[in-house]
Amino acid sequence: MISSIEQANELILSGNVVAIPTETVYGLAADAFNLVAVEKTFKIKGRPQENPLIVHISNLAQLEQIAHDIPDDALRLIKAFWPGPLTIVLKKKPEVPDIVTAGLDTVAVRMPNHDITLALIEKTGPLTAPSANKSGKPSPTKPEHIIADYDGSVSVIDGGHCKIGIESTVVDLSEDDAVILRPGFITSEMISDIIGKNVSTSEIKGEMKAKSPGTRYTHYKPKAQVKWLDETDTDWPSKSYFLFHTIKPKRAEINYYYYNRDYSAFARDLYDHFRTADHLGYSQIFIEKLKNSLKHPIIPALIDRIQRAIM
Repeated sequence: MISSIEQANELILSGNVVAIPTETVYGLAADAFNLVAVEKTFKIKGRPQENPLIVHISNLAQLEQIAHDIPDDALRLIKAFWPGPLTIVLKKKPEVPDIVTAGLDTVAVRMPNHDITLALIEKTGPLTAPSANKSGKPSPTKPEHIIADYDGSVSVIDGGHCKIGIESTVVDLSEDDAVILRPGFITSEMISDIIGKNVSTSEIKGEMKAKSPGTRYTHYKPKAQVKWLDETDTDWPSKSYFLFHTIKPKRAEINYYYYNRDYSAFARDLYDHFRTADHLGYSQIFIEKLKNSLKHPIIPALIDRIQRAIM
């Protein structure tokens, strides 16, 4: 565990990797312009190098270091949502190492909404920071998750429990049309309201798929089998782990959790539940079915992450 921003700064500028807090999930941070440091990130995570990384910045001068031909729509979204849980795909500058972008001519960028990490990036400059889990495990939302994944071998800045708990929205603005590549707390409707254009959320395939972290491989998946639970189901298997948002369980046991339509809390806790169920040895996690008709901005992202865990 690291106690100060200064210690993290020294480690990163020395070419090391440090786990950092954001409002979404913890990230595994490396100097975005240090090829060796970025390579360490892939090795530590066990992440394929054809999967691009998001570059995290703390100010717009840093954005100009990594992206060019920034469209007006991007500037409008930056003004509205940065710092915050929105990643924007833009045309990259040649100074950005190809390993960061998986050889693409685009780069995914965001400004995280966390005071500790913003202060750190002011010192280090732009950082790559994919989720700080071992590849294939649920993303970490607490320092304890990272310590468990790496047996304490990765340094961590303790920023507490992540406030959102679901990875950022990714919107591609590198072409003429704005396209959501990964849903998150910032919805397509929110983006459309700012740029005055329709924003599509596509079934991500091929080249478009490659532009966005978090879409190319199995993600967010615990060891336990995740299943949807329909409100009409009455036969709840024993010795399983349950998450409810409208159905209040009659049993008050450690494996039954009820959110009473608090979907922000549900999202914040989701990955922690996945990890807790695994730690306690449950083989199945049942989640009360969510519907896109529910009026909360996090619902599409929640459905996306749970569905990926089911796949």
